[in-house]
Amino acid sequence: MAALRVAPYVCVYSDENEENLHIEIELPGVEKRDITFRMQETGFSIDAVRGDVRYVGTYAVSCPVDPDRAKATFKNGLLTVDVPYIEPTPEEVKEIAITE
Repeated sequence: MAALRVAPYVCVYSDENEENLHIEIELPGVEKRDITFRMQETGFSIDAVRGDVRYVGTYAVSCPVDPDRAKATFKNGLLTVDVPYIEPTPEEVKEIAITE
């Protein structure tokens, strides 16, 4: 029997000083060894297994973060991640010629 795939409960907000993104993901009954958490500047993904339940999700963040400085802890079924914001790099803007 295939595992039931569900999206975990996720709560994301800025810390008090608006310097870090704070992420909380509820993973009831999951063991730390059964969690895969991946992060990049623009988002994160979670994949965690508990018996016949698989918690999966991919999420975008509105401001870029520094995944190299992320700190994660897992206790009592709650994965908590704090990651600092970074200054966005200016995008190169190109004017596109319009033809008839």
